[in-house]
Amino acid sequence: MRSPANRRRFPRIATPVYYRPAGPAFLHHRRATVDISLGGMRVYSDDELSIGTQLEIELLLDAEQTLRCWVRIAWIERLPQSAGAAFDIGLEFTDIADEDRRALTKALKAGT
Repeated sequence: MRSPANRRRFPRIATPVYYRPAGPAFLHHRRATVDISLGGMRVYSDDELSIGTQLEIELLLDAEQTLRCWVRIAWIERLPQSAGAAFDIGLEFTDIADEDRRALTKALKAGT
C-alpha cells in the first residue's frame, strides 16, 4: 500500500489557514488546518464523520479574506485519547470557484 504522501498530486504545506463549517450557525467554530494544498487539507476534529461525506466549508485565509468550497472526506483515523482531538481527517476539495482557487494559491505561495 502506498503511503498517503505518495498519492498527493499537490505538495502540502503547514500555513496559517483556518476553516469552519459554512453557515451562520457555525461562526464560533474556527479550527486550524494541519496542512493544506490545492487538492485538499488535513484537519483534526472531534466530529465523527464518514468517508465520502460532502461538506461545505469556509476557509479563512487571513483576517479579511474568506472563501467557500465543498470538500469530501477522503480518509479518517481515530486518534488516541491523549491526542487532543478524536480524529485525524483528510479532506479533498471537490468544488471551488476559480477566483477562490487563485486566492488559495496566492495564500499557499505566501506561506512557503
